[in-house]
Amino acid sequence: MRRVVSLFLPTWPTDRIRRKFGNPPREKPLVTVIKQGSRRLIASACPAAQKVGLIEGMAVAKAQAMVPDLHIIDADPEGEHASLRQLAEWAIRFSPVVAPDFPDGLWIDIAGVEHLFGGEEALLKKLIDRVENNGIHAQAAIADVPGAAWAVARFGKGGIIPPGRAVDAVSTLPVQALRLSHETVSAMHRLGVERVGQLAALPRAPMVRRFGREASLRLDQALGHAFEPITPIIPGEAVIASRAFAEPIGRLEDLQLVVRRLSEELCQALEQRGEGVRRLDLIFRRVDQKGASLRVGTAKASRDHVHLAKLFDEKLETVDPGFGIEEIVLIANRTEPLFEKQTVAREIEAEDEAVDLSQLVDRLTARIGEDRVYRLAPVQSLVPERMTRRVSPLAPPAGSTWPENLERPTRLLDPPESIMTTALLPDHPPVSFIWRRVRYKVAKADGPERITSEWWLGAEPKRIRDYYRLETIEGSRFWIFRDAPMTEGGRWWMHGFFA
Repeated sequence: MRRVVSLFLPTWPTDRIRRKFGNPPREKPLVTVIKQGSRRLIASACPAAQKVGLIEGMAVAKAQAMVPDLHIIDADPEGEHASLRQLAEWAIRFSPVVAPDFPDGLWIDIAGVEHLFGGEEALLKKLIDRVENNGIHAQAAIADVPGAAWAVARFGKGGIIPPGRAVDAVSTLPVQALRLSHETVSAMHRLGVERVGQLAALPRAPMVRRFGREASLRLDQALGHAFEPITPIIPGEAVIASRAFAEPIGRLEDLQLVVRRLSEELCQALEQRGEGVRRLDLIFRRVDQKGASLRVGTAKASRDHVHLAKLFDEKLETVDPGFGIEEIVLIANRTEPLFEKQTVAREIEAEDEAVDLSQLVDRLTARIGEDRVYRLAPVQSLVPERMTRRVSPLAPPAGSTWPENLERPTRLLDPPESIMTTALLPDHPPVSFIWRRVRYKVAKADGPERITSEWWLGAEPKRIRDYYRLETIEGSRFWIFRDAPMTEGGRWWMHGFFA
């Protein structure tokens, strides 16, 4: 299923200037200007300028009368286009299918890659946050129709449009959301057509005669009745291998064979450059011009073409070839220097050589997602749930370890779960407890081990936990704690269990 992000940059020209020159401050009005004959007109205005009433098309003389200390810079359409392309190349980290949407946006086809970021909502939030953290105002929408995403990003509230709901999303928007010329929109307004839904309700033939074929095409693109291709950009420095077919292909076995051959060609080119790949994108172009893409990453730079091709094996099953695929492109979008080194001499085993887990990590990442493959590193903390942090699965050891004299469970529950206990005396460990509707009888108990909160790290109130290690008559071992003395109404919690 196709899912497209339309990223709208409402003040791209002025945001670009501030990023390039570092001034003026964001609170100072800034505009870019163009010449029309002998007149100078505002081409774009930053948010601060818009707040004081400066708008696109206003005469510069009038704007200066309204804002005497107005910052004015000549518009640079060519520079804006070049910078937008650079931004598109940066956005390839989110998807292999990215294209500039001149003059103020990007297209990003995220079908097949959204799971790498935790879903569409997480991807959209990360995209907008990264853009805005760099001083660029942004709004975005996701839809299965590019035209609908474009309309909602610019004339709606942005966000995620569920699959198949493009018609509902754009019907109430103004006709300007259809990417029509100013003259066409004015003609529609004169006839009382203000909303997309009104235009869609008109008979098609009279509508085409009155407003032209462009209006009909844009309407169909917004409603999902006409396909709109997105031609992805490929960075000039990227290493690529491609194959076009005289006869379209579609069988899974054929796709796997082509990917293996492309991977071998790509690795040969990388070897000549002394580089290894860290991120691979596979782009398919179908006969009907619809596309699909797949993305895999590696834990460290690699030129093992067999391993790289295998990373796509499971994902290739998800590719819909339609009426056939006529071109496949494999792109090394992220590379790193990689130089061969001898680790084993003939008939001599490298006994001290560490086991290389990178290929295992790559296969797991390709199968379940990058965010789900990690290892735990120790953190100097007394609070159990703060004693670990997630790090890259191949990150080098930090040198710190957990205290050997403190036995800790192999698994912690987050958050701890409430349990009901029975004890012989108020301050004694339980003789039985109920957890998840199952009663356990305690054979042995060890404790308490008192742990207090790290009050010196912040304003967190001081808390006391008394931990016990319990062994049931069945042999299971648990880690429980009481969050306060019994005289103060302390409750019992299950926090983990031992292997």
